[in-house]
Amino acid sequence: MKRIIYTLIGLLAFNVSNAQELETLIDEALNNNPEIQKFELQYSIASEKVNEVNTLPNTEFGVGYFVSEPETRTGAQRFKVSAKQMLPWFGTITSRENYVSSLANSKYEDIVIAKRKLMASVLQSYYNMYANKAKQDVLVENIKLLETYETLALTSVEVGKASAVDVLRLQMRQNEMQQLKDVLSQQFLAEQTNFNNLLNRGNNIAVNLVDSLMIPSKDFDVTIENLALHPELLKYDKLYQSIEQSELLNQKESSPMIGFGLDYINVAERPNMDFSDNGKDIVMPMVSVSIPIFNKKYKSQTKQNELQQQEITAQKQERLNSLETLLDKAINERISARISYATQTKNLKQAKDAEDILIKSYETGTIDFNDVLDIQELQLKFQMNQIESVKTYYVQSTFINYLTQQ
Repeated sequence: MKRIIYTLIGLLAFNVSNAQELETLIDEALNNNPEIQKFELQYSIASEKVNEVNTLPNTEFGVGYFVSEPETRTGAQRFKVSAKQMLPWFGTITSRENYVSSLANSKYEDIVIAKRKLMASVLQSYYNMYANKAKQDVLVENIKLLETYETLALTSVEVGKASAVDVLRLQMRQNEMQQLKDVLSQQFLAEQTNFNNLLNRGNNIAVNLVDSLMIPSKDFDVTIENLALHPELLKYDKLYQSIEQSELLNQKESSPMIGFGLDYINVAERPNMDFSDNGKDIVMPMVSVSIPIFNKKYKSQTKQNELQQQEITAQKQERLNSLETLLDKAINERISARISYATQTKNLKQAKDAEDILIKSYETGTIDFNDVLDIQELQLKFQMNQIESVKTYYVQSTFINYLTQQ
């Protein structure tokens, strides 16, 4: 699990202190998340059941009193005490323990799966907050830029080179950006609550985010073969093994059971008689055998086990196909994010060049503030798309690691 954490955090292109802080957050989530605790308790319960099945059938005790005392040569029988213990066939208890242990092993895979999903969720929420904060920062920069243009427009109005309408348009555009920033701010708080809930801590605890993320120059290698060893698939193997153990137990339980017992009968002395066995109590050891002559139940259980194994095999193949589809989609989306990032970077540079041309136009005495708004809107669009591309790259990289990291 530590290796997975290091691999996921190794994707992040920021300084060591931030990486260590994120590792600490993931450890906190793994230790405190109630869903993980739930699966760990389920595993503990399943493991404890081994002690439950490691027992013999109940010992039977019986007491009887003769209301009408039967007379025997040695005296009248007054009451009877009996004890009986049935013993399962050799190896039956061991088979039960193996079956329950195999069920516990499948429960353990639930813990591994839940931890992997939690780490991926923590990182995804982190990237969502980063993208939200980065977009807010971009909006603040663009609002300041529009304020600069507004100052230019006011100056142009004074000299008759622009109209008040141009100033109002710039102000309305600022209002729209401020509205978008306020909306993003509320969305950030909601995502922060989600992040803190994953760590099972107070909703209002602030999360320290990295200042900037960049797409690395080279993608990490993806080992497709590791997909076959994913915990979601290994769980099906464990379930298949539990059915095998269930069948072994079924065969043992279809065997006879042997019982050992002892009957004690109290005998009263015959009055006015003197002989050696007068009033001698009766002790009778007993051996019994329980044979499942009508074993249709066990034959049916064998058939059910065979069908369940076929079902598990089909479910595993279905899940493998789904994971392969998800992995291929994640790889392609990560490639698309890199392409989009490169395109947005190029467009952003061109938008910046256009902005510089407009500024130089103002210096010569001519500026079209409609062009200013158009260029500013394009620039904002490219910046937002660039941030979204970075987020998508890291989210998909996290998901790829969830599927393939061992």
